[in-house]
Amino acid sequence: MLVFKPVTLDSIAEIREFLRLQPYRTCDFSIGGIYMWASYFKYEYAIFEGTLFMKGLSEADASELAFSLPLGALPIKESIEVLREYCRAINRELVLSAVPERAMQELVDEYACRNYKLEDWTDYLYDGKSLATLPGTLYHKKRNHVSRFRREYPEAVYSCLDQSNLDKTLAFFERYRQQYDKLSPLYRNEMDMTEHVLRNFSLFRFLGAVLLVGDRVAGFTVGEIINDTLYVHIEKADKDFEGVYEALNMKFAEDVLSAYPEVRYINREEDVGDEGLRKAKLSYHPVSLLGKYNLVFNN
Repeated sequence: MLVFKPVTLDSIAEIREFLRLQPYRTCDFSIGGIYMWASYFKYEYAIFEGTLFMKGLSEADASELAFSLPLGALPIKESIEVLREYCRAINRELVLSAVPERAMQELVDEYACRNYKLEDWTDYLYDGKSLATLPGTLYHKKRNHVSRFRREYPEAVYSCLDQSNLDKTLAFFERYRQQYDKLSPLYRNEMDMTEHVLRNFSLFRFLGAVLLVGDRVAGFTVGEIINDTLYVHIEKADKDFEGVYEALNMKFAEDVLSAYPEVRYINREEDVGDEGLRKAKLSYHPVSLLGKYNLVFNN
């Protein structure tokens, strides 16, 4: 039987090796997507026959035990049978959560399992070059915001996030989070884990950037690269600086694509049902909306 253990900082190196095998480009198969939500969704993992198995709580129902799509050496049919055997042993039905759309149809055809879409957990995937250059009429307003930021704050300096500016970034984030003291549990988790990532930044192998205006941090962002995709896990900025989000987004994309020419796409993750976030993400014209589904198998 599978033996699961909690996802911790010490798990990162072990889990990371399997994430390079995923072809889906959804954020659930990234270190940030797993670790930053490990406590909220009670994620645990097991490695069996060269394959990563993960279990936790479903995005659709926090009382429902669910598993991620396995990654590794075992063919998917064998992995599913391993999970079905595990679920029979604990007298639970097998639920796969956040299954990427491109994998969902194959599993539904094979197993005739019930499926439903996780409407608030769709990922927004963008063309990397478009976010780095903001070309054409589609991005006219975005370019105007960037131009305004550069015009009003010519002293602004873009830097990689590292030990030289980490303390200043943490101090900025502490001030930032004080504005949001009545958040839902989901957003409180995101805030808590943002602080945790910053305090342990060197352990994650993440990329990060900071925009400074004089001595003030105007904003920062953190992401990671897996295969041809940059996953943007964190982006926080002070809206008192007009155009700061657009300037930070554009410069980070430009910087990453210059340093890592293999990157073609940028995943800016889900909107979790927030209408403001949804509008902002759509305004950058994603090339794809990566749908995710829960699949329920008959025992």
